[in-house]
Amino acid sequence: MIRTFWWLRQVILLLAGCFFLAFGIHILIAAYRLTDPFSFVMAFFASNLIILISATLILGFVLRMIKVYRIMKEDGVRGA
Repeated sequence: MIRTFWWLRQVILLLAGCFFLAFGIHILIAAYRLTDPFSFVMAFFASNLIILISATLILGFVLRMIKVYRIMKEDGVRGA
């Protein structure tokens, strides 16, 4: 039961990271439509920060899920 909630939480966090990654890409694309140079620079760097943070979180969640899956698989083999 606890494992199910852990996996569900990880999937929800992964989906949230994907949402923010897509949001950052959307802001990056929209930044190129701006005519004011200051607004462009601010939107460009903000979108890159959002993309980098969300990509790092996604990578961390995926690596954590792989690690736990391997541990569970290893424990299953030992228990059999």
